[in-house]
Amino acid sequence: MVVTSSSAAAADPSKLVSDGNRVLNAGEKLVSMLVKPTNTSDYVSFTLDTVEVKVFMVGPQVTLDKIPRLDTASSSMDIDLIDIAKNNNETRSAAVAFMSYTTMENLLKADFFNTTNDTIKTMMSTVISATLPKTSNTALTKPVKFTFRHIREFEPSGSLSCVYWNISEWIVDGCSVLNSNSSHTVCSCVHLSTFALIMQTSSSPPPSDLLELLNLVCVIVGLVFFSLALLSFALCQWSPGVNNVARINICISLLSAHLLLLLTQQFLSLIRPQQVLCVVIAGLLHFLFLSAFVWMFIEAVLLFICVKNLSQISSRKWEGPSGWFLCVIGYVVALVVVGVSVVTDPKGYDSKQCWIKYDKGFIWSFLGPVCVILALNMILFINIIITLNSSLKNLNVEVSQMKQTKIMVFKTLGQFVVLGCPWILGFFTNVNMVIYILFLVLNSQQGTFIFLIYCVLNNEIRQQYRKCFTSLCSGRQQQDHSINEK
Repeated sequence: MVVTSSSAAAADPSKLVSDGNRVLNAGEKLVSMLVKPTNTSDYVSFTLDTVEVKVFMVGPQVTLDKIPRLDTASSSMDIDLIDIAKNNNETRSAAVAFMSYTTMENLLKADFFNTTNDTIKTMMSTVISATLPKTSNTALTKPVKFTFRHIREFEPSGSLSCVYWNISEWIVDGCSVLNSNSSHTVCSCVHLSTFALIMQTSSSPPPSDLLELLNLVCVIVGLVFFSLALLSFALCQWSPGVNNVARINICISLLSAHLLLLLTQQFLSLIRPQQVLCVVIAGLLHFLFLSAFVWMFIEAVLLFICVKNLSQISSRKWEGPSGWFLCVIGYVVALVVVGVSVVTDPKGYDSKQCWIKYDKGFIWSFLGPVCVILALNMILFINIIITLNSSLKNLNVEVSQMKQTKIMVFKTLGQFVVLGCPWILGFFTNVNMVIYILFLVLNSQQGTFIFLIYCVLNNEIRQQYRKCFTSLCSGRQQQDHSINEK
């Protein structure tokens, strides 16, 4: 059957699937007829306009250690047929058929690869089929390797998937990409079926140079203010009772995450070929961003406890949990989530984009905890505001203490809105460019916001900045004066 791309494009998808399955079944029956009994080994090969067939057979007296690679014009297969034959106790024989269909992509289209994210799918190889005809025990002793030659130009920003045909759709279960370059990709599969190589690219146009420059500038500005905020938290003298542990660790987590993300984006072409390094970076980014959200939750809990204790008469001032205890919670919780995610799906991190894969729902290992923390923080802040309002009527609370607590509540609430809520825009970045730019700017300027709200808008810290600046200026003036005298 010869199918042109124009006729296939006009056909109904269910008709394409039906025709494709018929062609595959006919091909399997054809190669099954080519298998002949043999004591040692035998080989059959032929080529038609639309299919290329290789059949290799081994018998009980085979002298080969392994069969040669089965090659077609655009693909090849490595299979341990000798061990498969040994597992067939009765006949001690086995046969493998390898077929490459040159026009099958017009029937079994790349669009039949269903994914959760909206991407453009492109067939990067010919469709191949591998079976074990007239072999009683078809269990594989080790994974089969397929090498695909790319039939189209590879897009560096694209994501490659080794897929197999499952009656009506392409799926990836049991198959993975071992390595890839601009012209070839090697796949490993734990079963035999009909296979192909599909590339996914973003459905939105690639970012312009101006957008990349905006991203670079915004992230660098955010990193500068993250650093200034950390220096202020560490070096400035804060009022008694102010606990900056959560805030410092939020800055450390986000500063590390944004810096690592920036470096990864700038050197992605060098990092991507190192698949293990790319996966490690993805896991580390997962951990750092999650730990920032956990620290946001810890700060909300500490603030809630502080407000609850405002109206309680106590001779002993509540100091809260130690910084070491909070650090254990803040980082171990995120580490446990990442560890469980890795154990659940070891291939959940994308070795192409150095981030979490969107298919098979693995992205929810990040979005799930984030949504839970945002919801819990919202509940805590509602309770904080209600408790604070009732505490205003309590005469046991000092006015200065109440004022300081009110300021801290609204600053922390603002921090929650700016640091947490913009991530919700991440669900809609593919809608239009305006939302994408808004998401980019808000998330890159988190350090700027923390520095402004906690340092610049803090009168005591401003005075310390002023003293430091004055002393620096006076010191420079004295130095210039002494130089002039000489």
